Amino acid sequence: MCPKPARLATALTLVLALAGLSSPAFALFGSKPKAADTAKSDDAKTAAAATEAAKPHRASPEERGAADRLEPIARAAFWTREAQIDPGDAEAGIKLAKALRAMGQYEQAAQAADVVLVTQPKNLEALLEDGRAKIGAGQGFYAIETLQRAKAAAPKDWRPLSLLGVALEQSERPDEAKQAYDQALVLSPENPAVLSNLALYFAGRGDRVQAEALLRRAVARPGAGAQERQNLALVLGLQGKVAEAEKLIRQDLPPEVANANLAYLRNGSALPVGAVSPSAANAAPSRNWNALEGAQIKK
Repeated sequence: MCPKPARLATALTLVLALAGLSSPAFALFGSKPKAADTAKSDDAKTAAAATEAAKPHRASPEERGAADRLEPIARAAFWTREAQIDPGDAEAGIKLAKALRAMGQYEQAAQAADVVLVTQPKNLEALLEDGRAKIGAGQGFYAIETLQRAKAAAPKDWRPLSLLGVALEQSERPDEAKQAYDQALVLSPENPAVLSNLALYFAGRGDRVQAEALLRRAVARPGAGAQERQNLALVLGLQGKVAEAEKLIRQDLPPEVANANLAYLRNGSALPVGAVSPSAANAAPSRNWNALEGAQIKK
């Protein structure tokens, strides 16, 4: 015998009440979430948002611009973090290489540039940084292939040629080095960085008069800076013109470094023009001018 409708409705209402529902429609279709389920969903969303907020994010363009004004150690730390956040970030990899090179960590600088070149083999700035790092380490031979790729990628850019000249000098290929400098000057006439490198080329071969003339031209050009002045000071000092060299040295260097450089010049300046002692010969070709790299590898 079937239960009466009134009794069935009463029983169904009781079941719904026990289940926390208010109408048969909700019981039949289950469209109203339980309060506990809603709370769990809200908690999950909050946790996901917190996790996302805790993840490291790339610095803003403003923060990146400010980082470029930091000292090399701080810059290296900043760009290391950026590179770790996104290993494919070419800007981070290149600027990390520059910061490491400024600290004298040439091998690590080359590695940072190489990471960029894995995914962007034609990235001009990464190619140049790789070349600069190897030249800075005195390993110019290993920079030649990289710089030739940079030259091919940017045939109208003077920088690969200027750097290539230094790399070829370090590889004891002077004729090719001279050709590279000449080609760079065709692309960028009177460029102070190229004139400075060419001057050191002549200085390393005993022609200090020619080196001095080129460096005076370089120093007089717009855009010339401390590197050109210090290279001129080196060449002047090696010719015995220490008083003029001292003015240039003290213009850019703190007293303790300036004094060390002057001591070096006074020890080697007695050489006659055209004579090349081991120390004088090494000063120009290897670019070991104490606190500064003589070659223009920074530009």
